[in-house]
Amino acid sequence: MTTTSESWEPLEPALSVRQVLTLERVLAGEPEVVAGASQLDRPVRWVHVAEAADVGVMLSGGEMVLTTGVLLAGDPDKQAEYVRSLHRAEAAAVVLGLGRAFPAAPDAMRRVAERCGLPLVVLHRPFPFAELTEEVQSRLVRRKFAAVSLSEAVRTELTALITSGAPLQRLLDEVARHSACPVVVTNLAHRVLATAGERPAVDDVLRDWERIARQAGGSEGDGWIRAELSGRGERWGRIVLCGYRGDTATGRLLADRAAEALVLHRMLGGPSGSWEEQSAQSLLTDLISGVVPARQLLPRARAAGLPVNRRTFVPLVVRDREPDRLDRVMRLLGLPGIAAELADGATAVLLSLARDQDAEALTAHFAARLRSTSGPVAAAAPRTDWDDVPAGLREARHVADAVADSSAALDLPAVVRLKDVHLRGLIRLLRDDPQVQSFAERELDGLLCGPDDEAGALLAVLRTYLATGRNKSRTAQLHHVSRPALYRRLEAIQARLGVDLDDFEQAASVHIALLAHDAQQG
Repeated sequence: MTTTSESWEPLEPALSVRQVLTLERVLAGEPEVVAGASQLDRPVRWVHVAEAADVGVMLSGGEMVLTTGVLLAGDPDKQAEYVRSLHRAEAAAVVLGLGRAFPAAPDAMRRVAERCGLPLVVLHRPFPFAELTEEVQSRLVRRKFAAVSLSEAVRTELTALITSGAPLQRLLDEVARHSACPVVVTNLAHRVLATAGERPAVDDVLRDWERIARQAGGSEGDGWIRAELSGRGERWGRIVLCGYRGDTATGRLLADRAAEALVLHRMLGGPSGSWEEQSAQSLLTDLISGVVPARQLLPRARAAGLPVNRRTFVPLVVRDREPDRLDRVMRLLGLPGIAAELADGATAVLLSLARDQDAEALTAHFAARLRSTSGPVAAAAPRTDWDDVPAGLREARHVADAVADSSAALDLPAVVRLKDVHLRGLIRLLRDDPQVQSFAERELDGLLCGPDDEAGALLAVLRTYLATGRNKSRTAQLHHVSRPALYRRLEAIQARLGVDLDDFEQAASVHIALLAHDAQQG
């Protein structure tokens, strides 16, 4: 099964009264609108020829009624009631063929039609109603068939994407292509999980999402078409076509097909929280990368449920690959924020605190709840300006990288900041510099040149010895060896490297080289 690259335009709305009156066959009858001219954009669902005085009871709404009025002639009360009955039946319009019964538009019908807002059209020349009926009905049937064909094409293409393992975003892009309007997926709390469509149009929708969510997204008459997302007896979200310009019935078909595909994708794609995680991951990744300016990401953050007005933002990075566990801790502590796993296995967290809250204390409390399983929490300085958040997230990730080696985290506090990583942080920044790489290889050549196990064991001892500030007792304890055994290993290290580790400058040089080597390997 393959998808097509054809670009679909949304089907035009069903024929309106105005459009029917511009048809060539109708123009031959010299139509004139004598009442209800402001309602000519009403959609015409069907055309009905009827001479019965009580025709209103036969209608279901949206019909254009064609009549000669032969049974109404000479009775203004019947004429008025005839128009009122059509109005009650929600007819689209009434077309009166002038002739023997009515040489001109009757005043009673015109006055009531104007008062009810029902378009009243008279034909000044004899006109075969059958031709108009045939023309309009054939057009309506063709449109209905086109809508059903589009619906099936969308279903086929979305199913093909699902079976090929396409991500959620790819499905939504396809829906947006067919609907030619922004597409938004939300959970039941109206938080935006995913979007698709032209970026400026999507941003316009998200910028006002709080009001839109409160008002249930407007009415379908305004092009806001929704379909519920539910499966296995549980309703968990909705998809919204925002400002669909085509026929409402076609829009509903598109939304329904999209909803079916999203439900299937979710059922086949894993845990129920995966879409929420993908939404947070996309936002945080875009913030960290800096490819999209932070100001442009503000509508997405707000629509995702992150408080952004007059807030203090605390960027964090945790060496924990379970964002849902961090979410649980945030909820437990009442800390608004989002968390998502980054590409390198760490998890970024962005807390959004009220300005009067103690950011330092709350960050420490959060880190204390995680310390037993996640190690220290890397934190950047709190930000009060949203535009500063990307730099803060990058700073927190840099700090997390600097303490990634478990031996470096032995004596670190629960919350680690840039000032705590010192030289290690600088080396992490310079790790890809060719001259730094060459320096590390040259200084450690005696321990890196061979594949022997002894070299690897000696490198581990050297790493611990330098990380503990050349504390021999602590190093021996951590490696479970006696002091004499440690001395022999340190002598072997010095012999291989050709250095004296008791000399501060030489030890510092080796330490820097080892930090650079570990940073490159990490």
